[in-house]
Amino acid sequence: MRPEIELTTGDITSQDDLDAVVNAANAQLATGGGVAGAIHKAAGPELYEACKPLAPIKPGEAVITPAYKLPNKWVIHCLGPVYGEDEPSDTLLKNCYVNALRLAEENDVTSIGFPAISTGAFGYPKEDAARIAMDTIKDYAANPADKIKLIRIILWSEEDLEIYKELSV
Repeated sequence: MRPEIELTTGDITSQDDLDAVVNAANAQLATGGGVAGAIHKAAGPELYEACKPLAPIKPGEAVITPAYKLPNKWVIHCLGPVYGEDEPSDTLLKNCYVNALRLAEENDVTSIGFPAISTGAFGYPKEDAARIAMDTIKDYAANPADKIKLIRIILWSEEDLEIYKELSV
């Protein structure tokens, strides 16, 4: 059965019906700004302690930790590419989504939430990043493994949501 793909705006740290959320992480898996800062703040200091032995990670890579004080079971941390520096940026960004979905399958995750990866401080153009995200998720959904039933993309603004909606058709 193909997973359902949902697009919404909201706070990624309050998705209490998802098994896992994806952190748009930095290489050291440390608290930072944007999504990483929000996830670390909501999860508590235990999250960073769990991340320390897994760091550093490279662009396109993903690792998994417990979610601690978040309402989810897992946090999957992905390091997206810095646009204009980490190349090939499109392949590295695609790898974030592919590796997160692979880790989700390996850990029996049935529902997962993604933010827009690399579009904040890492400067990836929103439309290009959205296209890569949607193409990768749609490819996965067309040939799913057995476990994931719901993939939700949680966006910060209505403007971002409109970009993704145009690509979801």
